Amino acid sequence: MTRKQKRTLVRIIAAAGLLAACLISEHIFKLPRAVNFAFCLVPYLIIGYDILLKAFRGIVNGQVFDENFLMAVATIGAIILGEYTEASAVMLFYQIGELFQSCAVGKSRRNISALMDIRPDSANIERDGEIISVDPDEVEIGSEIIVRAGEKIPIDGVISNGTSTLDTAALTGESIPKDVEEGDEVHSGCINMTGLIKIRTTKEFGESTASKILELVENSGEKKSKSENFISKFAKYYTPAVCFTALALALLVPIFMTITGRSPEWGKWVMRALTFLVISCPCALVISIPLTFFAGIGGAGANGILIKGSNYIETLSKTKYVLFDKTGTMTKGVFEVSGVHHNTIDKERLIEYAALAESGSNHPIAKSIRGAYGMSIDETRVSGVKETAGQGVTALVDGCEAAVGNEKLMENVGADYKPCSGAGTTVHVAVGGEYAGHILVSDTVKNEAFTALRELKKAGVRKTVMLTGDGEKTAKAVAEQIGADEVFCSLLPDDKVKITEKFLKEKKRGEALVFVGDGLNDAPVISLADVGIAMGALGSDAAIEAADVVLMDDDPLKISQSIKISRKCMRIVYENIIFAIGVKLVCLAMGALGIADMWAAIFADVGVMIIAVLNSIRALHA
Repeated sequence: MTRKQKRTLVRIIAAAGLLAACLISEHIFKLPRAVNFAFCLVPYLIIGYDILLKAFRGIVNGQVFDENFLMAVATIGAIILGEYTEASAVMLFYQIGELFQSCAVGKSRRNISALMDIRPDSANIERDGEIISVDPDEVEIGSEIIVRAGEKIPIDGVISNGTSTLDTAALTGESIPKDVEEGDEVHSGCINMTGLIKIRTTKEFGESTASKILELVENSGEKKSKSENFISKFAKYYTPAVCFTALALALLVPIFMTITGRSPEWGKWVMRALTFLVISCPCALVISIPLTFFAGIGGAGANGILIKGSNYIETLSKTKYVLFDKTGTMTKGVFEVSGVHHNTIDKERLIEYAALAESGSNHPIAKSIRGAYGMSIDETRVSGVKETAGQGVTALVDGCEAAVGNEKLMENVGADYKPCSGAGTTVHVAVGGEYAGHILVSDTVKNEAFTALRELKKAGVRKTVMLTGDGEKTAKAVAEQIGADEVFCSLLPDDKVKITEKFLKEKKRGEALVFVGDGLNDAPVISLADVGIAMGALGSDAAIEAADVVLMDDDPLKISQSIKISRKCMRIVYENIIFAIGVKLVCLAMGALGIADMWAAIFADVGVMIIAVLNSIRALHA
């Protein structure tokens, strides 16, 4: 509990004790009315002085019709009519409800704070042989900072010295630590778990990953959903309406009864009006709906899903179409050796020849072959390397001529190559002028990709569509492997925009289209979709800026998880709206007819608010 919440709790306990004493004195000792008034006034002021002050300030500032005004008018009216204990009880239970709501909001804020407590207050640099702490804002790009075990990385950069294991949970929601070494890129907000590392900064503190994420979350409350806007407008017109209705009950009904020759019963109708005011408080709606969205954003954030505003939660819940880029979304975006075919020598020996011949190349294909070789390259075994543009390389490996490349290179060296039917890039290898086989290099499909699309179908998505710039053979092979409904291949960025526009026209009213990409080359489509999701966007400024939802790691299962979170959140919102308005209408009618007394009014106001708030915090558990 915060200090303010503890003070409120003390006031509640004190007021409850004094109110109990008042009830005892009133019903057992039969004290005079004036003494009862004085006794009841003490707990009333202890528990309600801040509500009275807020109501007064609202009147002064021209913001009259709020819950504080309703509570003040209702309780002061009850006191004037001699209902002292009821007035104190209304204030007491209202404050209990407010405390309950404050604790619920605090729980949501702590959830987000724990997620967002990722930006350290200092950075360590070395000066004159000593490690000193400085303000991260003072560290320039290209500076070297030192991060010891247990400390958070303050600024994005590249490890210049040392190896370690990082806890990335605050950014990605992933509990498995990540091993890093010299040359690896690291992001602010990650915790250095083991050894001391030195980092060469690549960004300023304000532009680092942690700062960008914090800014995103802080601004998320500015983008309100239609449900929140509805509640704001509802409360704006509802509150003065019930105030004037209560006034009509207190004045017009007794006047009408006087005109018709009956007893006006002023006390009875004024009490009904005051009861009507207490019942009418829209606290349950005004508090629980924004709290639900706030909790939903916090629950999603704890799972590494950053949603930029409650409006995107509402739109996500209507998702029926999911379009996605292939590379980096459903595939790893990294070339790997996926097979060796038609080989006339051992697979390991074939890869060894290719790796040694490609030892001087920085091409991704060459890197993937060297990665499959898995051993350090002994450059003394390689000589006479000759690269032919658009074909490949030839070299002497252990004194034997090796040719590594495409079909054209094989034709040039006179090797009778075998075509490959697999999806990916084919690297043919000839040794001593004889064909030795070929290596298939492809962008490997993520293990979770098939499950991810299956979960999207379970979540109610009607159509999944893969868009890619790859050729037809590769695109169809991947689409079939992951279970996509449709696939469009050999696309340029403009083509992706046109296809997305086509599906936007095809979808029905009330349905949403989501596009998932890497947030950089897919930025035009991400902006065009109803909701743009940046996939695996850790450290990508473009992704964080362009997308409406940012997935902080590359797990495609989080696409369906984000949709499920949004639907759970909206379900809770609608439950609260229906429950709160339904109970209010019934109790208002009962109050106007005199069936409900002040105690029923307390339940209708505070009880409904507590139940709605309890329901709202379920959204924290995504």
